[in-house]
Amino acid sequence: MHTFKKGIHPPYNKDITKDSSIKEMPVKDVTIPLLQHIGKACEPVVKEGDYVKAAQLIGTLDKGMYANIFSSVSGFVKGIKNITTSNGQKCPHVVIENDYKDDKLLFLPLSEPTAEQILQRIKDAGIVGMGGAGFPAHIKLNPPKTKTIDTLIINGSECEPYITCDYRLMIEHTAEIAEGARLLGKVLNVKKIYIGIENNKPAAIKALSGYRDIEVVPLKTKYPQGAEKQLIYAITKRTVPLGKLPMEVGCVNDNVHTAYSIYHAVYSGIPCYERIVTISGSAADITGNFIIKTGTPLSYISEYCGMKEQPAKIIFGGPMMGASQFNMDVAVSKTTSSILFLTENEINNHLAGPCINCGRCARVCPMNLMPMFIDAYTLTGDFKNAKKYGADACIECGCCAYTCPTKRPLVQSIRLAKKIVREKKI
Repeated sequence: MHTFKKGIHPPYNKDITKDSSIKEMPVKDVTIPLLQHIGKACEPVVKEGDYVKAAQLIGTLDKGMYANIFSSVSGFVKGIKNITTSNGQKCPHVVIENDYKDDKLLFLPLSEPTAEQILQRIKDAGIVGMGGAGFPAHIKLNPPKTKTIDTLIINGSECEPYITCDYRLMIEHTAEIAEGARLLGKVLNVKKIYIGIENNKPAAIKALSGYRDIEVVPLKTKYPQGAEKQLIYAITKRTVPLGKLPMEVGCVNDNVHTAYSIYHAVYSGIPCYERIVTISGSAADITGNFIIKTGTPLSYISEYCGMKEQPAKIIFGGPMMGASQFNMDVAVSKTTSSILFLTENEINNHLAGPCINCGRCARVCPMNLMPMFIDAYTLTGDFKNAKKYGADACIECGCCAYTCPTKRPLVQSIRLAKKIVREKKI
């Protein structure tokens, strides 16, 4: 069975939503962040009082790493406010009062597009890596001419607990994903296209196995099977060197939702202004997989879903790598794969204890690091040695913290080390 070395097997808790077909969640007013990608926040191209249509450009930049931002509803711009995003960064948000007309301003669909036209449409439509990373797709798909890319890997593993949006997408929109993968392959001029799917998703494996030009690779169910470097190794046995990108070994990875969005950007003219989100957790009364407009506030989603009890924690993303929320003003973005309303029984509220030198964190680390040493050096302020032990190479998957018997906040400690190393240029 295709897999990587080390990793963990957390409870997957996907039964809550895996059989829930995709539905559209209604929306009221939206608060759209101008930072929904890795890179710089876009600058608004609208102002208070402007009327905008759904799919109309509202934020962009002239240069740099960015992805265009679009209105998700039609209506009047009420203002532009600095609000904290779900990952804790402050950026401008465009507040739009929904007029419920859903007037749209779409791109012209492309017929038999060239590789150059596809890449330009991906850029124009603001497509990002929708598995959670948010890397602008047009940059990833335009590697230096010195790099030869021969393999495209579409990530359908969805290894995070609770999340099932990609699973439903693979079952309900199989053909769009396959054609989106072909568009990606055409841009990159690759020889081989793989779709990696964990073997706990047999229906998705069966659905996507009918294409001669795309090879479906069943993967062992293990976390973090969907991590970029681990997925490449599992499928191709190529090892991406520390500090390097997949293009160094001739690969490009993209998520199934990204492929689906590219299909619609090219053939339907629809830019990236909505996505499929899993709503789960035992506190929520309504759970499932929903098409949600970007900019939809958490407060509205919480009200729509209803709560059986007050959530002990609300997480954007999965429980392993997601971010806990501290206010209800945060909004759905292009990278919001799930929103979890968790009860006390579903979270870890244990106080952290001292390291007992058991080495469990090192035994499960998929990057072969020694998290206990990085943590220890971070606590003493020795960031030079924290870097020496590989803080920069950490993928923040959370395997170390999950397996730690004294529940040390290892991921937070390593994140801090990475931040200080970067800021001080150590």
